[in-house]
Amino acid sequence: MTEFAPTRSRSNITRRTPGNERGPAISGLKSGNFTSFVETATMLSSASVYLERASPIMKRPRVLLADDHKIVVEGLTTLLSPHCDLVGAVQDGRALVEAVKRLKPDIAVVDISMPLLNGIDAALQIKKARVPTRIIFLTMHPDVTYVTRALEAGASGFVLKHSASSELLAAIREAVKGRLYVTPMIAKEVLQRIMQKPATVNGPSALTSRQREVLQLTAEGRSAKEIASLLKISPRTVEFHKLKLMEKLNLHTQAQLIHYAIKHGVIG
Repeated sequence: MTEFAPTRSRSNITRRTPGNERGPAISGLKSGNFTSFVETATMLSSASVYLERASPIMKRPRVLLADDHKIVVEGLTTLLSPHCDLVGAVQDGRALVEAVKRLKPDIAVVDISMPLLNGIDAALQIKKARVPTRIIFLTMHPDVTYVTRALEAGASGFVLKHSASSELLAAIREAVKGRLYVTPMIAKEVLQRIMQKPATVNGPSALTSRQREVLQLTAEGRSAKEIASLLKISPRTVEFHKLKLMEKLNLHTQAQLIHYAIKHGVIG
């Protein structure tokens, strides 16, 4: 993990910069408490897209970055360092969980597709650990399925990477206030999806957290012995979990398993 040296704010007054102008957000929501599509739909249905100025005096949030692409981390560092205290950067989901527990940042900016443990399952583990860090997903995937899964994992924000320069700071401000931010480009579609139907019974949410871990690591091409070492279980237990998840998802071959993992965003 890369840790950044603490930075000191030059002033308590927020300057008017590209990240500090008005930005759209879905307001009126307390994030991190989504337990079902029904609850999410109920909350989102009363939300509205609004414009809000940054407060003149704001505490600099402590932010952790999680992305396996060095160039993305460098870009985010340049974008966020004038406004946030960056506490570190990690390259996989397992390192993210450990770093959040240890550093307890205010915000974690997280990619969905990361090795060893994807961002959504990492967020679920962070939520289970009751760490108050708020998760903002920054991803290249505009698919609404990713957004709904992210919300169920307790996400406080969902921003597309090509919109990061204009939206990420706004998403961080909303998350600090306990509000939910979804990029306006897909917010309406997200609401429609949630209102229309619940999660499918054969989606990743139908699996246990351990089964999802085995699914991702298997789809990444790791052997039962490697998976056992990472998860601290026996190879026989790995094979048992693999068998059960394939039965539950009605998959019969390794190729089908990999295709399923890619289709449902378990791996990139």
